[in-house]
Amino acid sequence: MSKIDYHSQTVIVTGASSGLGAEFARQLARRGANLVLVARRTDRLESLAAELTSAYGVTVTPVARDLGQPDAGRTLRTELESRGIYATGLVNNAGFGTHDAFTDEDADRLQDMIALNISALVDLSRAYVDPLSSADTGILINVASLLGFQPIPYMSVYAATKAFVLSFTESLWEETRGTNLRVLAVCPGATRTEFFDVAGSQSADFGTKRATPEQVVAIALDTLDRRSAPPSVITNGRPLAVASKILPRRSMVRLLGRLARRQHTQA
Repeated sequence: MSKIDYHSQTVIVTGASSGLGAEFARQLARRGANLVLVARRTDRLESLAAELTSAYGVTVTPVARDLGQPDAGRTLRTELESRGIYATGLVNNAGFGTHDAFTDEDADRLQDMIALNISALVDLSRAYVDPLSSADTGILINVASLLGFQPIPYMSVYAATKAFVLSFTESLWEETRGTNLRVLAVCPGATRTEFFDVAGSQSADFGTKRATPEQVVAIALDTLDRRSAPPSVITNGRPLAVASKILPRRSMVRLLGRLARRQHTQA
């Protein structure tokens, strides 16, 4: 495959109000893509849209939306196409995590996490897989996590949602081979974003060095541009994923449990 011509792209970025989503928007705009920015915080979306339009001359459409609601993807596509906006790319970045013992987790908060991290991502992917596959060069990036490679005590539901995202995206990568759609699961390790504030801990990084959003997104887009791009990429913290393949699963869970318990008590 040839390199992507982003000047012909209109890319939806979810969770675009901060962190990796905002950085995906910046780097895609820098490459010439028009954007649809989706998140709940209207003021941040409008500020980012104004910044990118001024800096790069691209068209940026902010859409304030709670993607945790049912039929998020189909509803968004219907709304955008009624406004004449036909996306050729999708970055499913919206999501959040928590850091607590499962017995102490709020049940409604867990349902919200599953709805956003899994249900919305699947619905958006399903809503757009056909038009993205028929575009000259379609793009589907799903943000998974390094923590999706193994069970993570005290982040059990979050890690499981990211394991789903990783498996789901790699399956789509194979299913869509032979089409014009490029599919990639991005698996960041600890990254300097608001994630730790939302999760309720500043120490849930499992000893990995935190990358910047700029580093993570640059690796993701460079990987997608490869002639033969893989189904997934680990942007930082690779030793943790390697260890999960070498150590027996029981040993890995016990090791991570001890580390997570220590971090949990320090939070």
